[in-house]
Amino acid sequence: MYLFENYSRLPVSFVKGEGPYLYDDKGKRYLDFISGIGVTVLGHSHPALTKAICDQAQKLIHVSNLYENPWQEELAQKLVSHFGSEGKVFFCNSGAEANETAIKLVRKYFRMKGEDRYRIIVLENAFHGRTYGSLSATPRKAFHEGFGPMLDGFDVAQPNTSSVESKITNETAAVMLEVIQGEGGVKVMDPSFLADLGQLLKERGILLIVDEVQTGVGRTGRFFASHHWSLDPDVITLAKGLGGGVPIGCVIAKEEIAKAMVPGSHGSTFGGNALACKAGLVVIEEVEKLLDRVREIGDYFKERLREISAGEVRGMGLMVGVETGRECGELVFKALENGLLINCTQKTVLRFLPPLIIGKDHVDECIDVLKRIL
Repeated sequence: MYLFENYSRLPVSFVKGEGPYLYDDKGKRYLDFISGIGVTVLGHSHPALTKAICDQAQKLIHVSNLYENPWQEELAQKLVSHFGSEGKVFFCNSGAEANETAIKLVRKYFRMKGEDRYRIIVLENAFHGRTYGSLSATPRKAFHEGFGPMLDGFDVAQPNTSSVESKITNETAAVMLEVIQGEGGVKVMDPSFLADLGQLLKERGILLIVDEVQTGVGRTGRFFASHHWSLDPDVITLAKGLGGGVPIGCVIAKEEIAKAMVPGSHGSTFGGNALACKAGLVVIEEVEKLLDRVREIGDYFKERLREISAGEVRGMGLMVGVETGRECGELVFKALENGLLINCTQKTVLRFLPPLIIGKDHVDECIDVLKRIL
């Protein structure tokens, strides 16, 4: 009764978690196939992550970015090793903050070069966050309602090369996209489009920002989903799974671009504090061991879903969506009653983002529930 009423909460209160399961205040067990919307990638109460958080909390949680932070340096090094190019990292607290930073970064980069290029092309159906810059980069009227006017500087294209090319002007700085649109219904970008787009942007000197907030940190079976297409992003944004439940986000940028952020140009009070970075180090270490498994279990899950649903099954790894062809909010509620946590997006798509630690037995358990409610 004391909270903003901006969430439509389901009637359950969780008090404990273990592995891929959550337990409510009455002791009932639930199989968690949404993992905090893609956050708890190692499941709940993962021993290595729990120990690292407890140990770090006893030493140091937070000081300030006014001082050197060895945990940031170590985590940044690991992230850059997956980036594929020489790069630098900025730490923040969420995906929206990461995308805000990316927007500021590309504008600052071109201004530093003496070029008045600031516009960013985004794709239809995208979702980049709910703060003003990231919301303006999200071309979804339902999210804009009541908050206008949106910020200028964003042009909306369809996910094809000719449409993107038609939006390019002398003021275009970057294209910002998700290789799999999560909130948009788990829609995977066409590989030929991504290949052609990469070539087009290099020819025009336009930067590529890949929003990996939901797809990153092993969710699709590669550390970054963009690795499936051999893309060469100039900037990658991350959050969600990076801390395994501890809030942390980041921007990884090619070194030349990162140089645009000079002292005083940008900051984050809590970004990259010792506790969050320690959690991130454990998550990366554990996720690196799981990537083959994520692809294997993801393929098995999609096969099982196709057995019980006539709708299109989309996604990669353990980021999966099923087109139901009807409003699926009621299915989410029925799943909850049957001890399964799932999600509905785009009104008609059931979305699954289970912890990356699940096995085939957990998939089978999920399928058994879905059979009953479908």
